[in-house]
Amino acid sequence: MMERTTTAYESQRAAAVDREIYRILFENMDDGFCVIEFLDGPHGPLSDYVHVLANPAYERHTGIPNVVGQYLREMVPDEADDWIAFYGQVLRTGEPIRFRNELVATGRHLEVSSFRIGPFEDRLVAVLFKDVTERVTAESALHQLNETLEQRVAEELDQRERAESALRQAQKMEAVGQLTGGLAHDFNNLLAGITGALEMIGRRLDQGRVADLPRYVEAGLGAAHRAAALTHRLLAFSRRQTLSPRPAQPNRLLEDFIDLVRRTMGPSIAVDVNADPALWPTLVDANQLENAMLNLCINARDAMPDGGTLTITTQNVSLCDVEAAKRGLEPGDYVTIMVSDDGVGIAPEDIDRVFEPFFTTKPTGQGTGLGLSMVYGFARQSNGLVRVRSRQDQGTDVRLYLPRHRGEIETTASVGAASAPDAMPGATVLVVDDEPTVRMMMIDGLGLLGIHCIAAADGASALAMLDRMPPIDLLVTDVGLPGGLNGRQVADEARRRQPDLGVLFVTGYADNVVLQKGHAEPGIDVLTKPFPIEELQRRVALLLSKKASAID
Repeated sequence: MMERTTTAYESQRAAAVDREIYRILFENMDDGFCVIEFLDGPHGPLSDYVHVLANPAYERHTGIPNVVGQYLREMVPDEADDWIAFYGQVLRTGEPIRFRNELVATGRHLEVSSFRIGPFEDRLVAVLFKDVTERVTAESALHQLNETLEQRVAEELDQRERAESALRQAQKMEAVGQLTGGLAHDFNNLLAGITGALEMIGRRLDQGRVADLPRYVEAGLGAAHRAAALTHRLLAFSRRQTLSPRPAQPNRLLEDFIDLVRRTMGPSIAVDVNADPALWPTLVDANQLENAMLNLCINARDAMPDGGTLTITTQNVSLCDVEAAKRGLEPGDYVTIMVSDDGVGIAPEDIDRVFEPFFTTKPTGQGTGLGLSMVYGFARQSNGLVRVRSRQDQGTDVRLYLPRHRGEIETTASVGAASAPDAMPGATVLVVDDEPTVRMMMIDGLGLLGIHCIAAADGASALAMLDRMPPIDLLVTDVGLPGGLNGRQVADEARRRQPDLGVLFVTGYADNVVLQKGHAEPGIDVLTKPFPIEELQRRVALLLSKKASAID
C-alpha cells in the first residue's frame, strides 16, 4: 500500500513539474501564442471565435492587451472576415498553414503559423505568430529604393541616349558640312572653267575670231567631264550610281587590268599578282570594279613615295554566321580582291574616317578624298563590303568582298566594249525627257545619224504619242519624269504594246525602277547622265541594230 501511494505521489509531482515547465515556457517564449475556439454567431456557423488562451508575448506582438475572453468580431470587426477565413480553413481541413498578414487595427504585420488542436468537433485552433513590421517596412523601403533606382537608371539611360543622339546629329551635320564644303569647292572650280570657256567662245564669235574656238571647247569639255566624274564618285559613295551587274570572273578582268596598273605605278613600284586559279565568279559591274581597283592601286602608289611593292590578291572566302555578322554581311560564299602595299600606312586616329567623303591625308591638291568613299559605296551597292587594315610605316591592306555568283558566265563581249554598229537612217525613236536642253541635245545628236525623233516631256505625253504614231523602233526615256508616270512605267506600257521594242534608259542616278531584277533585261540598256553625244549615238545604234538582226 505504501509503494502504490509513493508511486502516485511521484507521478503527481512529475506532472506538476511538467506543467511548471510548460507554464514557464508559455510565459517566456518570444513568439506570441494563443488558442482560439470557433463559435456560431449572428453571421452564421463558425463565424466568430473567442480567445481561450494567450501568452504574455501576444500583447507585445499585436499591441492588444487582455485578449483572453475577447471575441474577434468585437476586437477587430472590420477585418474579422479575413482572419476567420484563414483559421476556418485550418479547422475544416486539419492542414497547418503559414502566412503573413497585416493586423490593421494596430498597424502590425504578423508572420503566422496555425494548426488545429484535436478533432474538428472541439473547434480549437492554435496560433503562433510574431511581429515582422520592421522587416516588412525594410522590405518595402528596399523595394521602393529598387523602383527608384530603376527609374533613376532609366532616366540616366534616357539622358545618355539623348546626349548620344545629339552627338550623332552633330557628327552628321559636321559630315554634311564637310561634304557640301568639298562639293562647293570642287564644283566652283569646275564651273569656273566651263562658264569661262563658254564666255570666251561667245566673245570670239562676236569678234569673228574662230581660230581659238577649239581650245576653249576642249577646256570646257574637260571641266565638264571632271564634274561628271566627281558626281559619279559621289553617287558611288551614296550607293546611287547606275550599275550594270553581270556575271564575271575577276581573274579575267585582272589580266587586262594589270598592264594599266603597272604603267600607273611607275618604275619604283613592283606589282605582284596572287590570283586563286579556282576563283569563283561574281555578279558585278565590271567597269565599276575596275574603277574601284584603280582607285585602290593609286592610293597604294601614293602611300609609297620612295617605292615599294603593290600586291593584288584574289581569294575565295566562305563566311559562317559569326564571321559574316562581324563584317556586316550575309553568311555565304564571297570572292575577295585585296590590294596591299608596304607604304607609310594610316594613322590609328584616321583609320575610322578613310571612307568619309572628301577626307584625305594627302597634301592639298593631290586628292579629292572621294576614292575610298566611292569604293565603299560600290561595294555596298554590289551587296559586298570593303575593309581596311593598316599599320603605320608597315603598309595597308584593302579587301573587297563580293558575293559569289553560281550561274553561267557570259563569254560574249560586253556592250560597253563593242564597237558602234551602223546607224539605221529612217528609224523612229521616241525621246522622253522633262529637261528641254537635254531633250534637244539628244534629238540633235541622233539626227546626225539620220534617225527621225519624236519628243515628249512627260510620261503621259509619251503614251499619247504611242497611241497616235505608227510603231516606233526605239524608246529613249529619262527615268525620273514628272506627272505621275516614271520612265520605267512608260517603258513597260510601250513594251506591252510592242514586245520587241528596245529601251534606252537615261538616268542621273541609280533608280530601283530601272533595274528591277538587279541587271538589265534583254533589249534594255542604261546610260548615265551626263554622257558624250557619241556614247548616246553608239548605244542607240547598237539597240537598233540588235532589233534589225532579230527581225532578219
